[in-house]
Amino acid sequence: MIILEFIELVKMRKSIRKYKPDNIPEEKLKYIIEATRLAPSWKNSQPWRFIVVTKEELKKKITTRDWVAEAPIIIVGVADPTLSGTRENKQYYLVDMGIAMEHMVLAATELGLGTCWIGLRFNEETVKDTLKIPKQYQVVAITPLGYPDEKPSPKTRKNAEEIVHKETW
Repeated sequence: MIILEFIELVKMRKSIRKYKPDNIPEEKLKYIIEATRLAPSWKNSQPWRFIVVTKEELKKKITTRDWVAEAPIIIVGVADPTLSGTRENKQYYLVDMGIAMEHMVLAATELGLGTCWIGLRFNEETVKDTLKIPKQYQVVAITPLGYPDEKPSPKTRKNAEEIVHKETW
């Protein structure tokens, strides 16, 4: 396994919208799940659960985008809001899931796999019904997972001076 410098790994991560049909070795999937499992959460509540979907008929039902269903795997991230905290009207299960999903997509990138974080482009009720997700869980994100069949161009990023303030605004 190739270990990358962290900043290089972050630079490599791109949203992939075209996948090769090649299967993902179980060893790689386990590595990605382990990286995801280790993500921090509100008071270590770990409110997330992940559903690995490989059956074609299920993949087609849970996404509104054909290219998502073409990936060998779709991972659905759900969270129980009652297991995480709320402070000043901020629901931390969304932050918890965001951190876990970022661990997931970076681990996938490290292994030469592609992902595309999808937050709202699905019908939550359809996903919940199709995958028999318990009522208290919220579907927060899904990502296809597979070997990229495209090389997206790098996107421009703002420089540090545009996004960082010191001491005060």
